[in-house]
Amino acid sequence: MSRTQAPRALRVLGLACAVGFAFPGLYLIWRNFTSGADPLRLLFTNQTLQPLWRTVRLAVLVSVSAACLGTALAWLTTRTDLPFRRLWRVLLPIPLVFPTFIGAAAFIRTLNPGGVANDFFGSIGINETPELRGLFGAWLVLTLFCYPYVYLPVAARLRQLPGSFEQSALLLGDTLSQVFRRVVLRQISGSLTAGTLLVFLYTISDFGAVQLMRYDTLTRAIESNYLARPPMAFALSLILLAFAGIVVAAERSVNRRLPEVATHRAQRAATYELGRWRTPAILLVGGTFAFGTFAPIAALLDWAADGLLRTQRGGRPLTIDTGKVVEATANTLSSSVVTGVVALVAIVPIAVLAGRYRDRIGRFTHSVVIATFAIPGILIALSLRFWTLRSGFLGELLYDSMALLIFAYVVRFGSLAMGIAFVAVKAVPNRLHDVAATLGADKRRRFRSVDLPAMKPGLLAAGGLVVLSTMKELPISLIVAPIGFPTLTTRIFGSFEEAFVAEAGIMALVLVCASAFLSWFLVLRRADHL
Repeated sequence: MSRTQAPRALRVLGLACAVGFAFPGLYLIWRNFTSGADPLRLLFTNQTLQPLWRTVRLAVLVSVSAACLGTALAWLTTRTDLPFRRLWRVLLPIPLVFPTFIGAAAFIRTLNPGGVANDFFGSIGINETPELRGLFGAWLVLTLFCYPYVYLPVAARLRQLPGSFEQSALLLGDTLSQVFRRVVLRQISGSLTAGTLLVFLYTISDFGAVQLMRYDTLTRAIESNYLARPPMAFALSLILLAFAGIVVAAERSVNRRLPEVATHRAQRAATYELGRWRTPAILLVGGTFAFGTFAPIAALLDWAADGLLRTQRGGRPLTIDTGKVVEATANTLSSSVVTGVVALVAIVPIAVLAGRYRDRIGRFTHSVVIATFAIPGILIALSLRFWTLRSGFLGELLYDSMALLIFAYVVRFGSLAMGIAFVAVKAVPNRLHDVAATLGADKRRRFRSVDLPAMKPGLLAAGGLVVLSTMKELPISLIVAPIGFPTLTTRIFGSFEEAFVAEAGIMALVLVCASAFLSWFLVLRRADHL
């Protein structure tokens, strides 16, 4: 099979998928020139500069703290004699199953009167607990629930590093801190910068946590203006889009300057004794688990129990409708699974073009899909919502439809599956194609009998990431979901906003449990393919 000439139909399909992924961003740019928006003028007004500065400040603080925390935890669980380190490796990634707005609500409610922490402090004589709002609250929540984006790739990289480099440096007289800076940090720099980029982009695109913490970032300003002042929302969206693009370009530029490190499985990794640092290390790991996993779970259980026992105490009866919870759960699971399948159908042709044929169109379309990761969900939702309002018959057909919602989800999370699918395509041995061709199999049969079985584990892991991310998505679900199609995230967020915390706690437990199960079933079992 030729590796230089891709089938024409595959090229056309790849280009069509790339246009779909690029459409929301291109439409936002076009509307800025046709709707009366003036992003350059707005860039120097207080309406823009203040939320832009808050966004930059929050993203930098969260990225730095998540990078430091994630790297420290990865080092402790892979390179030291930390007690129960195998158990910690399983527990520390758990915050990924929590949507950040649920974490924010958990901390707010826990410290408020009637919350678990407030009652505990009151029992020991502390009658006033600090109010968790603003910059500090948003920073704390996003750090605790985003550090796994750094922890997971750095820990994986550390497990691949042989201990011989570090031992040689120690024999030459370097201290342990010098070995970490000169040897280890250079080896993990690629994984560290990639994870930190994920945290940065997630922070600038987050809406739920900053909304509940009442911290005015660009996403919150866009959401508050998209109905009342569309030109303002478009201008703010373009600024946020440009900012995300600059960040991605800067990360790529830094990565090109980093030393290339061969990837291989270490025969024997170095292990260091903590000594007098054992207690601080245990406190760091245990404290991270306590605040990032145990505290929000305890808060959710407390809310659920409070709601279930409220009637017996003579309070307001629990108004949650079991049928509505089942409906929201079914909607969430069905839309997430459909999104995972559609995302794979859209990105596999592009991965084949770029990975097998090394086609120029394939490389271009691959770059387009990867670049969409920089587009926050609220911008995709805003773009598609206004497009359906102004595009005539086609817009009327798609407005308030499931097709539009699935398309928005795929554009938002398809890039997560792209990298894994690309690796899965390149992992198929060429000799298998040669043998199949010798036996008379045509291209379609070779794809069914050779490619799909070999790529199946990687594709399932890629689809699993899309499913899990879709389940937690809030802005797209709030803005694009059809009327009468509630998801768990929209119901939970609405209950938090209306102070129905018991009802929100029960639904949040359902979402977290479903997300945790699917994380294990779809992703963690196939972690080697991520």
